[in-house]
Amino acid sequence: MHDVYNFVAGPLVWVAFIVFFGGWLFRLIRMFSLINKKEPFIYTYMSWKYSFRSIFRWMIPFATTNWRRKPVLTIVTFAFHICLIITPIFLLAHIILFDEAWNISWWSLPEGWADVMTLIVIGCCIYFLVRRLKSPEVQFVTYPSDYIILAIVAAPFITGFLAYHQWINYQLMLILHILAGEIMLMAIPFTRLSHMIFSPFTRAYMGSEFGGVRHTRDW
Repeated sequence: MHDVYNFVAGPLVWVAFIVFFGGWLFRLIRMFSLINKKEPFIYTYMSWKYSFRSIFRWMIPFATTNWRRKPVLTIVTFAFHICLIITPIFLLAHIILFDEAWNISWWSLPEGWADVMTLIVIGCCIYFLVRRLKSPEVQFVTYPSDYIILAIVAAPFITGFLAYHQWINYQLMLILHILAGEIMLMAIPFTRLSHMIFSPFTRAYMGSEFGGVRHTRDW
């Protein structure tokens, strides 16, 4: 078990980060290459003004018509993304690892907050699962891979919560937690999770087209 831990906490971490950043670089280069090859006209109406207007507007809860139409989904979506990003970055245990490895540290969340935010992520994943199973319009655009992606997102938080509270074998949960985090990192550039980097480009495109060409709002 100790050898397995050393592997997932050592070489596999580097593999995960290389795939993560390499995947992003590949996807971005491919995106701009396809634009230049097939749709270079897009650049003619891209607008900084309308791009940022759209991006920032959609980042504010209930600021758009679509956000206001489904208040529960809006609250869950924003809570999910905020906790998903903030919790692993500002978790004390993660900061300690960075400090030990590279002598870098920063402010950390109180442990109670981290616990609550972890449970929020898990609860939101359950909500998204039920929504995919019960909502006809969501079922129509749901593929089997979407359930796998949802499990990939939930796994690091479930295993991390169990490892921290030591409710099950601590060493096993810790290994599974690290492995789940690495799988998630490697999956992000190549699955629907890639919207975390591509959504600003989409909003910039939509904002520019609606604002600069159609002279209307995109929300």
